[in-house]
Amino acid sequence: MKEIVVIDGQTHTEVEVQLKDTKTTFDRIMNNSQSPVMEKPRFEIETIHGDGQNSTMTYGVANHYSPTEHRDGGVALVINGDSLGFALDERLERLFLEIATMCMAVICCRVTPLQKAQVVDLVKRNKKAVTLSIGDGANDVSMIKTAHIGVGISGQEGMQAVLASDYSIGQFRYLERLLLVHGRWSYIRMAKFLRYFFYKNFAFTLTHFWYSFFCGYSAQTVFDAVFIACYNLFFTALPVLAMGSLDQDVDDTYSLQYPKLYLPGQFNLFFNMRIFIYSVLHGMFRWTFLYSPVWLDLLNVCSSSLVIFFIPYGTLLNGAAYNGKDLDDYSTLAFTTFTALIVVVTGQIAFDTAYWTAISHFVIWGSFIFYLLLAFLIYEGTSSLLLVTSSFHVLPHLVLGLPVSLLAKTSSTVSYGVAFKTMATPQFWFSIVMVAVILLLPVMLNRFFWLDTHPSFADRLRVRKKLGKRAVSVKDKDDKK
Repeated sequence: MKEIVVIDGQTHTEVEVQLKDTKTTFDRIMNNSQSPVMEKPRFEIETIHGDGQNSTMTYGVANHYSPTEHRDGGVALVINGDSLGFALDERLERLFLEIATMCMAVICCRVTPLQKAQVVDLVKRNKKAVTLSIGDGANDVSMIKTAHIGVGISGQEGMQAVLASDYSIGQFRYLERLLLVHGRWSYIRMAKFLRYFFYKNFAFTLTHFWYSFFCGYSAQTVFDAVFIACYNLFFTALPVLAMGSLDQDVDDTYSLQYPKLYLPGQFNLFFNMRIFIYSVLHGMFRWTFLYSPVWLDLLNVCSSSLVIFFIPYGTLLNGAAYNGKDLDDYSTLAFTTFTALIVVVTGQIAFDTAYWTAISHFVIWGSFIFYLLLAFLIYEGTSSLLLVTSSFHVLPHLVLGLPVSLLAKTSSTVSYGVAFKTMATPQFWFSIVMVAVILLLPVMLNRFFWLDTHPSFADRLRVRKKLGKRAVSVKDKDDKK
């Protein structure tokens, strides 16, 4: 630290004078300083090509970053408990907070448990920031409970802090891994989870909206009731849970080696109001280019739910099967449309998954296979059910806890044999391929485009690991700072 500012006034007036003098000094320094820390953060991104040639470009979060405070980078503020009591008065708390946010570090010494909680509450009420409190004793309990995230250290001072905390660690040094590794992974996983959750449900729901124009705006659904019930329960639940639990953009070694990876989470770049609106429109409308201007988005807009519904509808309209029977019936449309929906949302989460494990493969592809098996059982009726039960030595009158007669009756209401009849037609496969190409190919091309032209810092590290590059350059040393 270049300078230490001490606030040690013993009266309200003395503390007020010291705070105002400090604020005046800081303002004068900030106005005269041309330090680069006053600029919005930008990053040097090195693009690594397969031929070993490197090119460097500069980009950053300038469009997302709007700092509310300026830090000199070399000033620390020290205030004792008596002076802090006056600084937390309602007439001085805003001034104290403004000065504190200008400093690189703030040390509050000899303070009471209540004052610790008041300082945390002051930041929560006046700053758009997520607060974290860490302590190891009973006098830290109120502070831990006041913060958004409380971390307790188990040690010689008892377990009160641990019992009151959200997370507990054995030593203070473990906080680095908790924040830079697990905290960062948790933020990225939750952001992906929410984005995909909104996308898949809006794509599913809006398909019924388009179908309402053809059913007299009645309560008739475009999908069979059994598939509606199983969509969020079996077909799409496990893949998104696996991604929200296991996904990671870079491994823990890089997360600890390059603290700059933590920066996007501090600026909330992965999930904010803009990303939320995009996820909703992604389900309603296919917005191909996430980082492009709005007018280019509108030119490239292609509705996901529109494509999922109208391509099968137009393909099957006035169509005929190999035996001459019509294809434009409700059951054929329902099966084709829902299959296209499952293909698209499964492909989308496959593109969103950055870290593949055996569990990821099992739940993503297994959910799709389970849908096909369930459709086969439901649409092919009693004969298929009896075949399955006899193969697994299950009581022939009971399947999944339900009488076969009940499932057979259900299958007859959704047209017996429609699965085989539909899958035997070229119209079905044309619809599935067209929907997948229109909705998934732009996503793939968009990912490759931005990965090649505007890679993020995490993208650069993944490419570096893929190429096995271990040499440490001057840029690497700067990135580790």
